[in-house]
Amino acid sequence: MIESLHHLPPAAGTHGALSERFTDLAPALTARQAAIESARCLYCYDAPCTRACPTGIDVASFIRNIHEGNVEGAAVNILKQNIFGGSCSRVCPTEILCEDACVRNDDAEGQPVKIGLLQRHAIDNAHFADHPFRRAPSTGRTIAVVGAGPAGLSCAHRLALLGHDVVVFEARDKAGGLNEYGIAKYKLPGDFAQREVDFLLSIGGIEIQYGRILGSNLHLQDLHTRYDAVFLGLGLGASRRLGLTGEDAPGLAAAVDYIATLRQAADLAALPVPKRAVVIGAGNTAVDMAVQIGRLGAEDVTLVYRRGVEAMSATGHEIEIAKTNGVRIRTWAAPHEILLDAAGRVRGMRFEETRLEDGRLAGTGAFIDIAADAVFKAIGQHMDGDALSDPLARELEREGDKIHVDARFRTKLPGVYAGGDCVAPGQDLTVQAVQHGKLAALAIHDDILSNAEA
Repeated sequence: MIESLHHLPPAAGTHGALSERFTDLAPALTARQAAIESARCLYCYDAPCTRACPTGIDVASFIRNIHEGNVEGAAVNILKQNIFGGSCSRVCPTEILCEDACVRNDDAEGQPVKIGLLQRHAIDNAHFADHPFRRAPSTGRTIAVVGAGPAGLSCAHRLALLGHDVVVFEARDKAGGLNEYGIAKYKLPGDFAQREVDFLLSIGGIEIQYGRILGSNLHLQDLHTRYDAVFLGLGLGASRRLGLTGEDAPGLAAAVDYIATLRQAADLAALPVPKRAVVIGAGNTAVDMAVQIGRLGAEDVTLVYRRGVEAMSATGHEIEIAKTNGVRIRTWAAPHEILLDAAGRVRGMRFEETRLEDGRLAGTGAFIDIAADAVFKAIGQHMDGDALSDPLARELEREGDKIHVDARFRTKLPGVYAGGDCVAPGQDLTVQAVQHGKLAALAIHDDILSNAEA
């Protein structure tokens, strides 16, 4: 996946020393801190924090549980709406969702309740004697789910809870999707992602088949024929290209590929690390890449974006993380040329300075060169075209390069549903993918019952 970087030296330091740089970004709350913080909540009626949560977690209720010392009750309150409540407590941009809506922002303190950390406290410290949820009686129906990421597994869990059997088809050799392969290691450290998947699967009724790739050894037509319904949680697996000469040169790689390799690395000290790195992009993935390569030992890390900071899709919190970790952010500069040395390896990038003219981005004709031993692209991803290549899949209505769905995540094809990053509605957030999967499962359940009664 990152073969183009193998000429670079390995990370400096031992695996253990490097691992210490990839522990949780924020320390966990102690029991006393959680008690004090939960006491700050006003337990609002029709709480704005709950309305701001994409999965509809009853925030005031779970925080009251913590205040009363009922950690297990708090965890159940979270998990019944968001089975990925543990990972979302770490990766969710609470600063622009629930915490931004907190009424405490408007009082004398001017500080929201630390909802994300309280959610993490509840999930991390709950100890269940038995699984907190029990499956409904079997419906005798089996649903196919394509993709074992947050959307697919959320859908599978809710369907299993409702009494259906589920077969999940996953292209990789581990479940978890973005949580396992795409999130910064300092956000979901250790084996947290896999432990969360194991907990989810313990509900029963869910089988996962690995190495099954839609459009290759798996086809929508066959799934549609064999199963009572199909949910597509494909994600966006293909990285966008810069469209520049030399894009396949040694020293240039997709950020998502490097992050995936980092997350699966048994020895962080064996990873190739450049002395000077350039990251092209403006989202959270770009920040994750820049921060992580710096923590691995890169001495000079520059994140470059073609527009201004205010247009970056990374949250203000993420941008601050980048700055705190020594990442230089250069804006108003668009990729123009990949600079290569005599051996054909990357030695830097040439950028054209940009500006807005009548509301449109335009080049100024002035150029800047930034020296680099490696360049990482974090300019977005798109769906793999081969995934929807069979005759039935080509009938799916598209919205741009994504799948069009209705308000209940039904596609144009009866019995086929989709959610997560591969569909048009909303932002590419883990918490939103979880909600898509949950709502699609409810739609599948309702439609199966309606068809049975017809």
